[in-house]
Amino acid sequence: MATNALPTTGAKRRFRPGAGDHDKAGPVTYLVLGLAAVVSLFPLYWTFVAASSTGERVAQSPPPLFPSGELWNNISTAWDQAAMGTALVNSTIVAGCVALSTVLFSTLAGFAFAKLTFRGRNALLTLVVATMTVPPQLSVIPLYRIITGLDWGNHLQAVILPSLVAAFGVFFMRQFLSEALPFELIEAARVDGANSLRIIWHVVFPVARPAMAVLGMLVFVQSWNDFFWPFVVLTQQNPTVQVALSAIGGGSGHDINQAVIMTGALVGTLPLLLIFALLGKYIVGGITAGAVKS
Repeated sequence: MATNALPTTGAKRRFRPGAGDHDKAGPVTYLVLGLAAVVSLFPLYWTFVAASSTGERVAQSPPPLFPSGELWNNISTAWDQAAMGTALVNSTIVAGCVALSTVLFSTLAGFAFAKLTFRGRNALLTLVVATMTVPPQLSVIPLYRIITGLDWGNHLQAVILPSLVAAFGVFFMRQFLSEALPFELIEAARVDGANSLRIIWHVVFPVARPAMAVLGMLVFVQSWNDFFWPFVVLTQQNPTVQVALSAIGGGSGHDINQAVIMTGALVGTLPLLLIFALLGKYIVGGITAGAVKS
């Protein structure tokens, strides 16, 4: 009687050498990554070394490579020379408002450009992207006249309102939602009776959350580090961090205290480092979620 041949668990299989094994990092990989980490972190380390030293010690040749004990004295000096407390609060308000508004409006606009059909969509998107090629310096004079006409000089709204949305954010969210949000999901929500607001809240925002986290972090850092426009419309009585740093150090030529300047830079950088330490895994997770397709 004939029987069907069945595969046995003990059958010998042929494998290619190394097949199925995960790539393992060797000593060279760890050496390169270690060198890259050292090079990346050295500017921050040098800022701390300079901030904890005196101006004379920083001006030495060769410069010091190890911290000293002047950090708190330099922080006190920087705090006295500029309104650093007010600057930190103002920068937090400005960067937070700009990041939230940019993420919200960019997500809404990106969804419209990616998934909604309306007349002139492509032309309007091209116009939005084209604004990225216009140097921001060209808009300083008309924007300054508008701000002074509204009597907003030396007020935070003069810095916040011109940056409520960015063309880069719209394009970024449009590209993400084009790939990550299927039309079938939107149509299913409409069949269930969801209106546009419910679709945006329950469908678009959950799908776009990884990209929103990345965009929010990028915009927050950019707004925190912005100097030119806040320097134009704000004063040292109501500054952001970057405007306040311009008043630190004092003097000219050899009279400039580089240690105090580096201390102010360190104080202005610490909030960004803290935010990234707390939210870094969500930012990285958002980047990888947008890069991997199921």
